[in-house]
Formats: sequence, structure tokens, C-alpha cells
Amino acid sequence: MTVIKKLVSIGLMALPMMVGTAASAASYPDKPIRWVVPYAAGGGSDFLARSIGNSLSARIKQPVVVENKPGGNTAIAATDVARSAPDGYTVLSADNGTMVFNPALYKTLTYDAMKDLAPVTLLGRFPMILVVDPKSGINSAQEFIDRARSSDKRMDYGSAGAGSPHHLAMELLNAELSLNMVHVPYRGAAPALADVAGGQVPAMMVDLAAGAGFIHGGKVRPLAVAHPERLPQLPDVPTFAELGYKNVVAAAHVGMVVPAATPADTIEALNKEVVAVLNEPDVRKRLVDFGVEPVGNTPAEYREMLKTETERWHKLIKDLKISLE
Repeated sequence: MTVIKKLVSIGLMALPMMVGTAASAASYPDKPIRWVVPYAAGGGSDFLARSIGNSLSARIKQPVVVENKPGGNTAIAATDVARSAPDGYTVLSADNGTMVFNPALYKTLTYDAMKDLAPVTLLGRFPMILVVDPKSGINSAQEFIDRARSSDKRMDYGSAGAGSPHHLAMELLNAELSLNMVHVPYRGAAPALADVAGGQVPAMMVDLAAGAGFIHGGKVRPLAVAHPERLPQLPDVPTFAELGYKNVVAAAHVGMVVPAATPADTIEALNKEVVAVLNEPDVRKRLVDFGVEPVGNTPAEYREMLKTETERWHKLIKDLKISLE
């Protein structure tokens, strides 16, 4: 057999394998997708995943199974996904605690946010809102600021937990405005809100998804929104920027990430389907009504946002010497 014939023979033998690989890539997804949520069922991240997952399942004609895996300040779920097969069939709802705060709050983590996980898209934002006890006598953000600055005794504030977006949003406010406040962490937003409503703690930052019932029921009073624009659900509540504090911008950002070694074409295919779901009018309305600002950007845009957020928040965490170890 000549050299040319040998090369042709080898090429023909390899052709079915190449065709099979191309067909496999083109057919993604062809089996169920496991969507890991690092919080218990019923919360904002869980609602977001299930709302998108239901429509995504119908779109791709494959089951999307949401699995709640709370614990370790989201590290347990993040580690699980980071160690999963990088094939696009295991995804994680990752908030800024997972991707931004944890690496600065902990000396050691069981995952590396930027090396072990790859961005797919930012799903949505949960803008933070400053709320107080209606019986506190504080009727505006400026009244709150004046009291927090002049108090001889440091003013307490609650949060959904140490290291949560709610906690760090309040620390940002504290630092930017030179307030005199001390953190009282709770196990979740609901018990913290209950104590604000009951007068046990004067204030907290909360997202609308968690706080809507308390806000619309008059149990807590919203004073200002830590967002560039007013929220459509709270049109009468000013932003901190309107009050002269443009740097007080904070939200829980929830995105989708996958194991870092996931092929780029698989990530692009997944991004295309998820963004299409986020642009469906019914899905957008459902999310907005719940208190989420839907996003749906590219993997590159999400990665750049994570880089910017990491620089901003790591400086604050280090300057204030905040640590969870």
C-alpha cells in the first residue's frame, strides 16, 4: 500500500469518529440538566432557578431538575458543581457571595471562584432597599442618616447573615456615609425583617423579593434604594444617588456558572437558550413582579462584571477587615 493510500485509509477510519463528535456537540442538550441552587427551597435564588428552569425545559425539550444544596455560605454547592463533569449538564446558581465575597471573606475555600467555575450569564439582580421599623419615627433616608451619625450609642442593623449581600450593602452604606452602626446577623432575611418590624433592630438592607410582603404590608418602611434607578415596584422610594450618595449601589447578583473546563461551544449554546428564556415576556413579568431585575448577558460580559465587582467589594472587605474565619 502506498503512503498516500495509507493516509486516505486512516482519514476514512477517523471520519465516523469526527462526525460522531460533531453530532454530539450539535445535539446539546440531549439529556436532563441538573441545576444546583445553594439555598433552601422557597427563597429568591430558588424562585429564579425554578421560574427559568421550567421555561428552559419546555424550550430545549429536556428536564431541568433543580436541586437545593444549602450550606457553607454557598461553598458546598459551588464545590459540588466545580467537581462535576464539564459537559454542560450541571449548572449552578451563583450569587455574588459565591463568586465575589467568599474569596475575600475566607482564607481557605474548597473551590476557586474564577478558576473552577465558568460564567454563562447573569440571570438577574435583586437590588437592595434600606428599610426601618415604621414605629421608629424615622420617615426618610436623611433622617436615618442623621440619627445613625449623631447617635452616642452605635445603631444596630440586621442582615440575612454574615457575608450576605444584605450585610455588605449595609457595610457599604456605613463606610460611604461615615455612620455609626453595628451588625446583628440573622439566619435569613425573614427573621431579620421580623425583628425590624418588631422594633428589636432599627434597620436593614433587604431585596424586594424577600421584603415585598413586609414592605407592602406596612410592617417595614422603605427609605431608599441602592440602585441607579428607582424600582418600578416602589416608584415613590428614591435612590441613594438622588440623595447625593451615588456610590451606594448594591444588589444580590445571581448568575449561572458551570465547571471551568466546559467547552466554549457548550457554554454558548446554553447561554443562547437561557437568554432566550429571560427575554420571554411571561418570564420577565413573573421575575419583575417577584422583585428581580432580569438581565441575560454574554459569558464575556458576565465575566467582566464579576471582575469589576471583585475589585470593588474586595477593597471594602479588606479595608473594614471583615472576615468569616
